[in-house]
Amino acid sequence: METKNQTDIAEFLLLGLSEDPEEQPLLFGLFLTIYLVTALGNLLIMLAIGSDSHLHTPMYFFLSHLSFTDLCFSTTTVPKMLVNIERRSKSISYTGCLTQVCFVLLFAGLENFLLAAMAYDRYVAICHPLRYVVIMNPCLCGLLILLSLVISSADALLHTLMVFRLSFCTELEIPHFFCELDQVIKVACSDTLINNILVYLVTSILGGVPLLGIIFSYTQIVSSILRMPSAGGKYKAFSTCGSHLSVVSLFYGTAFGVYISSALTHSSKETAIASLMYTVVPPMLNPFIYSLRNRDMKQALRKLI
Repeated sequence: METKNQTDIAEFLLLGLSEDPEEQPLLFGLFLTIYLVTALGNLLIMLAIGSDSHLHTPMYFFLSHLSFTDLCFSTTTVPKMLVNIERRSKSISYTGCLTQVCFVLLFAGLENFLLAAMAYDRYVAICHPLRYVVIMNPCLCGLLILLSLVISSADALLHTLMVFRLSFCTELEIPHFFCELDQVIKVACSDTLINNILVYLVTSILGGVPLLGIIFSYTQIVSSILRMPSAGGKYKAFSTCGSHLSVVSLFYGTAFGVYISSALTHSSKETAIASLMYTVVPPMLNPFIYSLRNRDMKQALRKLI
């Protein structure tokens, strides 16, 4: 195959979920609806938290940032897919593809760290309620957000810059609806060993540490709840964690689903569907999980509407 330097590449081809022309209008309508629901749901969460002074607490502070991250995560991938379906095109420019890689990594990392920060918030609220206001002060909350942003940005830039050093061939078809890092590396002609090692190493550290933090927090939370004497106290404590646990299960469940499906199947379509579940479904469902299971959020949304 003829090898080209990365600076000579005009575009990649995103094969998407289906090449059947008859299915394109259905896919366009489906993903347009998903994106509008995602945007509206997360915007309502942010507006409700910002407009209700009762929700100006660390838990809702993190939730508002999670909603913003979910909105940006979905915006990074879905609009380009909708444009390609509408124009009956599969192309994405080289710069646009690497920009998409960078932002997908950034917002996925941010979501990962925000879920860990929210787990720590619930741990302090249940296990150290008398010291909650002192520990979860505005300075610490802001520092956690800033640290999450810095680490996620560094991770995204590192992987993107490492892709810049690769050379690509004439076969630039990506069997996904967006530019995923693994798929971009697979179509490279040059040696990708360093890139693959970096992906596994950094993902293990930046994905494993927050997950271990969440597991530790909930281990302590469950232990503390079981020691409570009253059934009402136990129920109230569990109810404050229910929404977060649901979101954590959805996020990590779909992430592990992508990993397992890519390891067990060689079907590009099945892998693309798994990635779709990871990037599109959690941002759409998170606002519903928090608004339907949380009485304070329901009240704030009623006031807002």
